[in-house]
Amino acid sequence: MYWRALDIELPGPKWSGLFAEYWPDYRRWWLKEGAAARPTYAECRRALSEHMPELLPLYDDLCALAGGGDNAARFLSFYNPPPYLSGCSQAIWAGKEPVMVRNYDYNPNAFDQLVLRTNWQGRRVMGTSDGLWGLVDGVNDAGLAISLTFGGRRIVGEGFGVPLILRYVLQTCTTTEEATAVLARVPTHMSYNVTVLDRKRKYATAMMGPDRDTLITRAAVATNHQENVEWVSHARFTATVERERFLLQRLRLHKDPEEKFINAFLKPPLYSTAFNAGFGTLYTAVYRPRKREMELRWPGTTWALSLADFAEGAREVLVPGAA
Repeated sequence: MYWRALDIELPGPKWSGLFAEYWPDYRRWWLKEGAAARPTYAECRRALSEHMPELLPLYDDLCALAGGGDNAARFLSFYNPPPYLSGCSQAIWAGKEPVMVRNYDYNPNAFDQLVLRTNWQGRRVMGTSDGLWGLVDGVNDAGLAISLTFGGRRIVGEGFGVPLILRYVLQTCTTTEEATAVLARVPTHMSYNVTVLDRKRKYATAMMGPDRDTLITRAAVATNHQENVEWVSHARFTATVERERFLLQRLRLHKDPEEKFINAFLKPPLYSTAFNAGFGTLYTAVYRPRKREMELRWPGTTWALSLADFAEGAREVLVPGAA
């Protein structure tokens, strides 16, 4: 995999070039059920206005930079996108320093392979990109970190793709308390577990779904089910219960030192090479919100990134099992 870390201080030609690079692939995915299956531009903008009004000026700027086309604007709203599944494991380390560790398990051919550092709307944010302004994990300059796992349910409903919800939280929130209030009210189109951790080590996991109220929990571990396993075959395939038990044992019984806890994510049962079956572990991310830092890790490779002292770069990374 060829990873890049890019600093896009403000929306402009640099982001426009990035969009032009990725849009053909995203367009094919977004239109795979036909344009009529997706909401109109008016519906998308109305949904953003109702649920994430602070993002509207930024959304309008990005739509203009994307060329002003109808399909691109509808795609960038993340409103009622095509369904997508992933795996993932995430946990809050039990030590004093606030540390969040996560594995992102997905298809390597449907992934940005991109870390973005932005300073949009006066808020610095750094994280792993999805959809060119959405995020699957990240941290902001207030010392708030966030990450997602798929919730293991088939239900698809009215709402936003979760990567934009994560972007919205990091753009507008400074604490776990603020973040959970947002996660409780913004609708998601599928089920996800979103874990937030702030600089004071307060954390929470929001179990979100399109067909029921969001459940805010004190769970320090999230894999690919919510309160109960509802999609049995998916749970069996992803070993979500086994991964959850493994992480809970590491937190409650072993109380591993930080480095040992992080390294557990780079080995089975958390680390997956099941790419032939759909998705495996693309990276391990470590977030230290008090320091506003993140690391990307692969077996034998670590890439450290700082929000305050961000250095652009690129890495060719060998991911075991990925084509």
